[in-house]
Amino acid sequence: MDVIYAMKKYITEMIDQAGPGMKVLLMDDETISFVSIVYAQSEILQKEVYLFEKITAANREAMKQLKCITFVRPSVDNIAMLREELRNPKYGQYYIYFSNVVSKQDVKYLAEADEHESVREVQEFFGDYIAVSPHLFSFNIIGCKAANQWNRKCLQRTVEGLTSVMLSLRKCPAIRYQANSDMTYKLAEAVRQTISKEASLFDFRRTDVPPQLIILDRKEDPVTPLLNQWTYQAMVHELLTIQNNRVSLSHLPSVSKDLHELILSSEHDEFYAKNFASNFGDIGSNIKELMEEFQRKSDQQGKVESIADMKKFIETYPQFKKMSGTVAKHVTLVSELSRLVQTYNIMAVSELEQEICCQTEHSKSLQEIRALLNHDKVRMVDKLRLVMLYALKYETHTNNDVHGLIDTLTKKGLPEKDRRMLGYVLNYGGQKKRSSDLFGTQSPISLTKRFFKGLKGVENIFTQHTPLLAELLDQIVKSKLRESQYPFLTSGETRDRPQCVIIFIVGGATYEEANCVYTFNKVTPGVKVVLGGTTIHNSTSFFEEMREACSGPQIREKDGSSYRMT
Repeated sequence: MDVIYAMKKYITEMIDQAGPGMKVLLMDDETISFVSIVYAQSEILQKEVYLFEKITAANREAMKQLKCITFVRPSVDNIAMLREELRNPKYGQYYIYFSNVVSKQDVKYLAEADEHESVREVQEFFGDYIAVSPHLFSFNIIGCKAANQWNRKCLQRTVEGLTSVMLSLRKCPAIRYQANSDMTYKLAEAVRQTISKEASLFDFRRTDVPPQLIILDRKEDPVTPLLNQWTYQAMVHELLTIQNNRVSLSHLPSVSKDLHELILSSEHDEFYAKNFASNFGDIGSNIKELMEEFQRKSDQQGKVESIADMKKFIETYPQFKKMSGTVAKHVTLVSELSRLVQTYNIMAVSELEQEICCQTEHSKSLQEIRALLNHDKVRMVDKLRLVMLYALKYETHTNNDVHGLIDTLTKKGLPEKDRRMLGYVLNYGGQKKRSSDLFGTQSPISLTKRFFKGLKGVENIFTQHTPLLAELLDQIVKSKLRESQYPFLTSGETRDRPQCVIIFIVGGATYEEANCVYTFNKVTPGVKVVLGGTTIHNSTSFFEEMREACSGPQIREKDGSSYRMT
């Protein structure tokens, strides 16, 4: 199971079916992202696609000599624009591909509009998602819920995207959902209905053990998106933000203009492919090795003394130029990450975050939080996240001092809209919202495991925390995922270990969880997992997710052992 391979295969087939000759690729806002994230522009140029246009662009020039490959979502707006396009075609031939199921009525509308008979093909290719990496996909939806209920449009988009993923991977899975989440049930049921309605599309060869689609709710683990990260990909996303595999550094005056937007793709960047899951401590030495290799090749490039040397220079120059760009890109990124870590005391913040999540000494944690809240170098957002983690961990602790910590933040200048986040996080993912023992403090078995972990120590104090997803993956591979907590949507499903699993997180996944899946796939023979989410969060986008989900509650008064939302 590889979502990048599936998406690239679709795009390649679209281009190949148009045959030889110059082509234009006509897309909408979403399909542009679907294509650009898996295909480099230079690769598509090699297939005689010389022009890229948006269907919404006004005053596109008519070029009848070009074949037009149209790849759009089957939305009402796109169908309307396509009808107008066909009534007055700008290109000689049209090959129309939809990223999802298109109705027969819409196809009829297009046929009626094709008065010039310029359409050569209309077909469905189920690439209706962002293929971030082979094991990770997203729909770029932030704020899928309001007042803990689905936003209707977001639900529809998520159903379309999920069924598209299953069709592109050629899987018709048994569906499981999170029992304590109405949102996961509604999504599961909507997906089941779509599979039933489009039964002919899902008529794949059956396996002895069917694949599984397991739908989770972000509220079950609100901790993971709040933590500072130390693997390369996750760290870049947390501190700089990755959007469709692109990082913008245009806000940094010290960065040259040609490095204002950097592309991070394991498909087109060998160094990134090898290091995206590496710890930050290892990245520095790996960057050094990359630079030393580049310097050796640079010295070799400089020695042009004969015709043979010139020939060799011309042959190796493209690879040399590519390597030069790779070195500049990653040196720039790592330098900026290092600057941010040092400037804002992020190592101390991260160490305390890990202690809050993984240790049980309340008074020690509280004392250290107070110290960092008064530290001038620590960013306000990091101070806020420390208090949020503390509120989640010690929500029912008799001596917790959330209100005292909020008062400290208020005196430090925390805005009202950010103070509300303390209420939002408990309303979104507090103890009453979860069914799991997220901090391992509620059962004797969990406490024993934590005790022995403490005796052994940890290799890295910054990576003690493991997402809840890691525990679920272990249960899946051992066929121990509880049906009471994650029931099958239909009865009679086999309980044997699945070989193919699609895990989808309503409310967004994280790169830390994607790293769990990546590692799991490497070390677990016979089982392949693909992870998806409505979006891929860093702490900033997770704040936005919670704001959308929680319509205005905030902590105002203590009521017994919990906080009343008013």
